[in-house]
Amino acid sequence: MRAIICPHYGPPDVLEIREVPTPVPGPKDVLVRVLATTVTSGDRRVRSGDFPRGFGWIAVLVVGLKGPRQPILGTELAGVVEAVGPAVTRFKVGDAVIGFAGASMGCHAEFRCFPEDGLIVPKPANLTFEEAASLSFGATTAIDFLRRAKLQAGEHLLVNGAAGGVGTSVVQIAKHLGAHVTGVCSTANVELVRSIGADRVIDYTREDFTRDAARYDVIVDTVGNAAYERSRVALKERGRLALVLATLADNLGALWVAMTSRHRVVGGPANVRVEDLHTMVELAAKGALRPVIDRRFPFERIADAHRYVDAGHKRGSVVVTIGDRDPQSR
Repeated sequence: MRAIICPHYGPPDVLEIREVPTPVPGPKDVLVRVLATTVTSGDRRVRSGDFPRGFGWIAVLVVGLKGPRQPILGTELAGVVEAVGPAVTRFKVGDAVIGFAGASMGCHAEFRCFPEDGLIVPKPANLTFEEAASLSFGATTAIDFLRRAKLQAGEHLLVNGAAGGVGTSVVQIAKHLGAHVTGVCSTANVELVRSIGADRVIDYTREDFTRDAARYDVIVDTVGNAAYERSRVALKERGRLALVLATLADNLGALWVAMTSRHRVVGGPANVRVEDLHTMVELAAKGALRPVIDRRFPFERIADAHRYVDAGHKRGSVVVTIGDRDPQSR
């Protein structure tokens, strides 16, 4: 099969298309033919070796010294079941599915295996493969952080970076949970954020949310520039700050915040469960979670997709299509 290989850390040009062995499913594995995947901020960080401040040495130990130990990047996919192991009962050949590989990656290839009881679920019939591929990274992150922040119906939530892959999911899922949502984004994305359900949108080029009179029960920072020292003035007395992207120091400071204030900081990596994928699919099936796709690239131009993500201005997801099957088909 063809796969995109990242042999060492560097710019998008380090990526290569190579022929590698097709995975062979074990007794309880499902082999998926990948029709669409994405290039996320996580892919960009692993490819470039540009990790949040303080995490560099930890990330290198975990991810790889001179380059990623898993040279095939890609956290999420949508495709069709190509083969199943003899003990598989939940899926059959031809099923349309969504798979989330997360930190184990491997989705930038023509095929990928998943355990039958792993992070793989049926694709909703109302989504194309491109739309389905763009859901998991943002939605599972949003679900986990909102769960750990204990968002309640009627609370006021602010999303810093509301137009990104995670931010667009936070806006929509928080609205579904009954929160009053304020989104922070650039001028170019104001209408997008409003269209996916935000009750109020702040253009950060004109207004600083920390200087506003509004106070929030929950603030979700997906950008990495609204750590506690900056955001605390905008939190209510028992407010919670969810740091989706933060430095090591900001994450370690969570305990100190809990000891010295009535606030709480939630950080660290998202803990994704298969139940979260089922929740995501249910929301998408009934229209409560709408995929936001910025741009689409063919498999052969994945380096261009990385360059676009590197620029830091993507809206929602950047999708990569694979193979000659029409990804628009359902």
